Amino acid sequence: MPMLLLAGPAAEPWTVADLKSFLRVEHDADDAVIASLLTAARAQIEASTGKMLLAQRWRLVLDAWPRDGRIVLRGGPLRSLIAVRSYDERGYAHGLDLDSFVLDLAGGVIASPPWALPEPGRDVAGIELDLELGYGTTPDDVPAPLRHAVRTLVAQWYDNRGGAADAGAAGLPGGVAAMIAGYRAVAL
Repeated sequence: MPMLLLAGPAAEPWTVADLKSFLRVEHDADDAVIASLLTAARAQIEASTGKMLLAQRWRLVLDAWPRDGRIVLRGGPLRSLIAVRSYDERGYAHGLDLDSFVLDLAGGVIASPPWALPEPGRDVAGIELDLELGYGTTPDDVPAPLRHAVRTLVAQWYDNRGGAADAGAAGLPGGVAAMIAGYRAVAL
């Protein structure tokens, strides 16, 4: 089930000015570095939690419909279903009626009765679903612990640009990992 990014977020969880204040940086020489660290930190928190912080458009590609008609997303939170296409044997896309799908926004599940879904005409990548994922469109929509984790990670990376950070650490710094622990997807 590959997920392809179609359009990233229109903003970041913090502005460079906010981060400069947090980092106590009083010059503009590092603005590009801070902006780059901000984008990388957001992406790292998203990868670690499986949650998109700000609204983004993604494409989910399937070979076939699940037998039970339920698509459980790996990423989230699900905001909306934008489009669904099924490809015929000649490779032509056919849009499906979005009203035939039920969205469980809280659970990240897209469902439809399996008998109501046309089988794709090709065996590989025969179905595409365009989705909007994320907590919201503004930084204030992002849960505070996740926003703070981004800010803390930027600070960690900014202070350790020379590679002086714990080279043995395989994941996130302990404080950041603790901040995001409650937002990580857990499989039962």
